[in-house]
Amino acid sequence: QVQLVESGGGLVQAGGSLRLSCAASGDTLSNYAMGWFRQAPGKEREFVAAISRSGSVRNYADSVKGRFTISRDNANNIMYLQMNSLKPEDTAVYLCAADWRGMVLTPRPDEYDYWGQGTQVTVSS
Repeated sequence: QVQLVESGGGLVQAGGSLRLSCAASGDTLSNYAMGWFRQAPGKEREFVAAISRSGSVRNYADSVKGRFTISRDNANNIMYLQMNSLKPEDTAVYLCAADWRGMVLTPRPDEYDYWGQGTQVTVSS
């Protein structure tokens, strides 16, 4: 069973950048396909990006494509989300998630087995 801890959130002006990290413990990260989701107050959890177990395949939501980059470092059990050109509508709690033995990347939150607690990202206009 893997434990996930996000970090790197904060307050940034529109157009700025942040890099989120998701540190894993308790298991080897390469056993999991990984994803980033976000949830704003009063809204449903939204898919942001996903990455395959090896890191060779990456999927993005249309709303972040070209601005966000998901990556992973299996040797150090950590995953990243580089966020550039941030917009006020990107404001949300960002959560990382792990899909055990995931073979196909999925945007569905209910397909993921483990979740972190989240880190707040606030983008001011």
